[in-house]
Amino acid sequence: MAEIKDKRIPLDTISGEADFLALPGSRASAHPAWRGIKRGGDVLFSALGLAVSFPFWPFIAAAVKLGSKGPVFYVQDRVGKGGRRFSLIKFRSMVENAENGDPVWAKIDDERITGVGRVLRRIHMDEWPQLWNILRGDMSLVGPRPERPGFVEELDGKIPFYRLRHEVKPGLTGWAQVNYKYAASLESSRIKLEYDLYYIARWSPAMDIGILVRTIGKVFEKESVA
Repeated sequence: MAEIKDKRIPLDTISGEADFLALPGSRASAHPAWRGIKRGGDVLFSALGLAVSFPFWPFIAAAVKLGSKGPVFYVQDRVGKGGRRFSLIKFRSMVENAENGDPVWAKIDDERITGVGRVLRRIHMDEWPQLWNILRGDMSLVGPRPERPGFVEELDGKIPFYRLRHEVKPGLTGWAQVNYKYAASLESSRIKLEYDLYYIARWSPAMDIGILVRTIGKVFEKESVA
C-alpha cells in the first residue's frame, strides 16, 4: 500500500495506479460536490483577480515591449487534466525565441530572462494572464504546475506514475511549489511529483487556502515559486 511520508508519497511505495487511488481518505477520485466547490472557487477568484489586475495590464504590456523586442504575451502548449493540451498564457519574461522550440530546464538566475521579466517574475505578475486559463477551465488556482508536452513525454518515460499528476487540473500554484525548489533535473522532478501526488490524494478547500496563503508569502522571499 502506498505510504505518506513527510507530506509526500514516495514513488517506491506505490505498487500501481489502483494502489494510489485506494489510499485511505484519498480524494484523488473526488465526489462531484468536492469538484463543484473547487471549480466555484476557481471561477470566483479568477474573475475577481482579472477585474482587480486588468487596469495594470496596459502598463505591464508597455514595459514588456520597451524592455525587449517580441510579443507582449507568451503562449505555450501545456498538458492538463487527462493529458489534454491547452495554451497557457503569460506575460513574456524572456528574450524572444528563448527556447527555439526545444524545452529547456528552468533556472532561478536564467540568462534568458529580460530585465523587465525579472521584475515581473519576482512578484509573479507574469503569471496574471493565467487567471484567464483558470476562468476558461484549463487550470485551477491550486494543482500540479502544467508542464510542456516534450517534458511530459520525457519524464513519463523515466519516472514511474508520472501521468498520475494529470488526474486533476493543473494549478497556478501547488503543494510542490510551496514545499520544494525549481525542478531543474530528473531527480528534482521526481521529488516534485511525490509532492504532487500527496496533494492529489489529500486536497481539500482548507488545503487549497493554505497553499494560496503560503504562495503569497513566497512572493516576499528571495526565491520565487517555481
